[in-house]
Amino acid sequence: MSLQPLESLPENKLNIKRALISVSDKTGVIELAKALKANGTEIISTGGTANTLRKAGLDVMDVSDITQFPECLDGRVKTLHPAVHGGILARTSHEPDNNELKKLNIQPFELVVVNLYPFKETVKDPDVTPAVATENIDIGGPTMIRASAKNFAHVCTLTDPSQYTAFIKELNETDGISFKSRLALAKAAFEHTADYDSSIGQYFNRLTNTDLPDQLTVSLPKSADLRYGENPHQLASVYGYQNRYIDCFHGKELSYNNYLDIDSALQFMSDFRDAKPTAAIFKHTVSCGVATRDQLSDAYQRAFQTDKVSPFGGIVIVNKPLDIETAESIDSIFTEIILAPEFEEGVHQFLSQKKNRRLVKILKYPGAEDSFRIRSLFGGALYQQADHKQLQADEMRVVTERQPDQEELADLLFAWNVVKHIKSNGIVYAKNLATCGIGTGQTSRVESSVIAVRKAMNENLNLHESVVASDAFFPFADGVIAAAQSGARAVIQPGGSIRDEEVIAAANDHDMSMIFTGTRHFRH
Repeated sequence: MSLQPLESLPENKLNIKRALISVSDKTGVIELAKALKANGTEIISTGGTANTLRKAGLDVMDVSDITQFPECLDGRVKTLHPAVHGGILARTSHEPDNNELKKLNIQPFELVVVNLYPFKETVKDPDVTPAVATENIDIGGPTMIRASAKNFAHVCTLTDPSQYTAFIKELNETDGISFKSRLALAKAAFEHTADYDSSIGQYFNRLTNTDLPDQLTVSLPKSADLRYGENPHQLASVYGYQNRYIDCFHGKELSYNNYLDIDSALQFMSDFRDAKPTAAIFKHTVSCGVATRDQLSDAYQRAFQTDKVSPFGGIVIVNKPLDIETAESIDSIFTEIILAPEFEEGVHQFLSQKKNRRLVKILKYPGAEDSFRIRSLFGGALYQQADHKQLQADEMRVVTERQPDQEELADLLFAWNVVKHIKSNGIVYAKNLATCGIGTGQTSRVESSVIAVRKAMNENLNLHESVVASDAFFPFADGVIAAAQSGARAVIQPGGSIRDEEVIAAANDHDMSMIFTGTRHFRH
């Protein structure tokens, strides 16, 4: 006899006559079991779950009663038995399967309720031992989940307490569970076990100090559906744990492009989190003005002076609680997103008068847990260590005859932290801990420098005694000469060009100081 095709089953309602319940997270399990009992369902359970249900006055049968084999190895082996898996995998619409069940005295299950040992929570503890971690790797649970999900045409699978309410409602209203519901629950079940296996793989990568695994496995829950992607004709969603980093407490839902801008801003400000009051203005993931001052309002006003055109419709991020004076300055133009670690009293009410503006509280900055970054490309993805490198004092090498003075050194380090987050080729002119001109994303480093100088000229910012930072080495002396002619007195760059000596000589000829960092910060 041939198998009944799935497409002939969709309207079939599954009556739940027999259920297997074995859960680590017992949230809602008593209410679920009571609903099943009211429906006339026989419940088979294991260990702690069976005890929980019995204490609630519910009649349940132990798995060992149907396997005729006791739980063993401290509970490691409970459900791995043909009497269990035969009942889960049986295709009850297929007569040969029913005949075999009768022959083997196995009864089918219509419902499997399983959630897994808390492996993810266990390995969050930095002091957890491999013995404890691996003891929390569930074996029987994933096997039952996968078996029942595979057989979704005949079995329903519940893997999360959040599913119980809808299940109970459908069971009470229709006396069964539809094919459509079973299919959706099976999909969720396979996603659940895939995520579980992914977390185990990631743990073993850590355990074996494997930074670049042979198999890149990424499992992230959907955080939100987005209205569209970069453009209205593109579908998009955001995945992961964004609510650990930000709280968008006012304004419309964040868009795809908003998330990209916020990511750039958070990555940037993570390098200034401990600095004096700092404000940065971003547009299309690139900073167009940055300044550090003793007062946050002064920092914002100076950052805005770098480029008074680009900030319209951009985003502002600050590293200190946002005060009303700074908020009033920001409010003078349309700013789409404002990010701050705190909003002082009255600031939220003032800024929320504009409904289209998003207000975002910074909960944390990207850090050690964001040590690798993934980027999609044709056929797969690129995976690399995140660029969290901070320049250390012993890594800086003055290569010119003139040493930078203390003010120049402070500006050089400021400019270096800014250019690190500028798209290549990146050039940043800075003075008094503020950007004067930013040139970003050009095919020629000289062109980036020209743009940076032109922006400074457009805003009447004097580049005399400014400093210049380059994200990669100057391949020719012309870039340094152009910087000197624009008024720059000091340069910070990685070094490493075959023409370094020519570049250094040009700096010496113009009485400039120059620092080599030995580190490049390309950002494509």
